[in-house]
Amino acid sequence: ILFQIFNIVIVCNYIMSFLSMIINTFFLVAILTKLEIIKMSILEKYLNNASPTGFESEGQKIWMDYLQPYVDTFITDTYGTAVGIINPDAPFKVVIEGHADEIAWYVNYITEDGLVYVIRNGGSDHQIAPSKRVNIHTKKGIIKGVFGWPAIHTRNRDKEENPKTSNIFIDLGCETKEEVEKLGVHVGCVITYPDEFMIMNENKFVCRAIDNRMGGFMIAEVARLLHEQKKKLPFGLYIVNAVQEEVGLRGAEMITQTIRPNVAIVTDVCHDSTTPMIDKKIEGETKIGKGPVITYAPAVQNNLRELILNTASEKGIPFQRLASSRVTGTDTDAFAYSNGGVASALISLPLRYMHTTVEMVHRKDVENVIQLIYETLLKIENNETFSYFK
Repeated sequence: ILFQIFNIVIVCNYIMSFLSMIINTFFLVAILTKLEIIKMSILEKYLNNASPTGFESEGQKIWMDYLQPYVDTFITDTYGTAVGIINPDAPFKVVIEGHADEIAWYVNYITEDGLVYVIRNGGSDHQIAPSKRVNIHTKKGIIKGVFGWPAIHTRNRDKEENPKTSNIFIDLGCETKEEVEKLGVHVGCVITYPDEFMIMNENKFVCRAIDNRMGGFMIAEVARLLHEQKKKLPFGLYIVNAVQEEVGLRGAEMITQTIRPNVAIVTDVCHDSTTPMIDKKIEGETKIGKGPVITYAPAVQNNLRELILNTASEKGIPFQRLASSRVTGTDTDAFAYSNGGVASALISLPLRYMHTTVEMVHRKDVENVIQLIYETLLKIENNETFSYFK
């Protein structure tokens, strides 16, 4: 009888241990699911918000609110670049950076019959404009409009005219210039597209402005990981969301003079060259879903790049390679050639349909960029010079 009781006790202990494991797993899944919902909600809100070049402040507020629990302090500059700092008193400074602005248009000319002609604010694509809905940002609020275009029936079929900045126009439903002005629309008002975030086929994120507000989201996630994993860095970490990249890397040029970093890891987007009408012999071959893209370029410091590549290999993070002639065309160039030279590298997120309203990235690539930056930071030693002459 005692032996049977002993066996029953053992079985009960096993059952209780199993039930405890099930309950703990359930709560862990619930916590992770809640975290995922919060992250996706923030990402959607951040992407959907309009932050055209020169007018990034509302988006920066969203970003700073999300980042605030994971940093010690913030700095901002005159033009709107925002920086979250961990270990602000440390003399050795490492930057991780993305840019906050999106391409847009400006109101340039209003005709007497109430049509609006535009100029670019950044690299806006004139070919996608016809038939797009737009938001014109005024002091009275958002004014809705549409890019008009002649119907197919009315165009010269022998020699059709292509969209270009000189012939695309916005119709606000007004009949006179006075009506337009009464709405609060004037020369200099900035214009954005209203297209919003969606998920396709479970793992593709689609939105305008993924270039490069996804970068801002990814560096914020790195800060969150460091905080939640209780990692203590031996240097100061500056999480930089720079403005005005789309008009010549201007925000990065300014903030690097303020921070004076020793190291900079920049994240931006690059082209998925496997889609139609892209020449791989010119653009190289990179594809969404195949991992972060590591760039070779004069501005990229070779030893820092090799640290990133070795980290990816060691941690099993898939990656791709890309070569850039002369310049990267990203904020990497601004950091690299500042302050007498800053060891800089570029980790890119492959993207389809850049500078359209349907920019597309793979969820797994987003996760892997975050992980690669995080793991690389853990390998950077305090006061590391990355010198070629050690």
